Amino acid sequence: MDKMTRKRDRLEVIYDILKIIQDNNNSIKPTPLLRKSNLSSNSYSEYSEELLGKGLIKEILDKKGRKHLTLTDKGFKYLEKYKMIKGFITEFEL
Repeated sequence: MDKMTRKRDRLEVIYDILKIIQDNNNSIKPTPLLRKSNLSSNSYSEYSEELLGKGLIKEILDKKGRKHLTLTDKGFKYLEKYKMIKGFITEFEL
């Protein structure tokens, strides 16, 4: 059971990070994302690297060369599926 709890928390954190990006017109700089995600710098870095590696988010540079993070199609799909799963959990009171 403990492993499931940790896993779910991790999935929630991923959802929160992706949702923050989506809610900021699908473009946010890393520092504000770090602040809004309420994660430590180390945790944020781990999640950020994982999401980039799995193709859920990508880095783009603006005209001034500043890094922004945006969702990929896969990232948007994750948000959709996550909401659906949360809906099932709520509906069946799990």
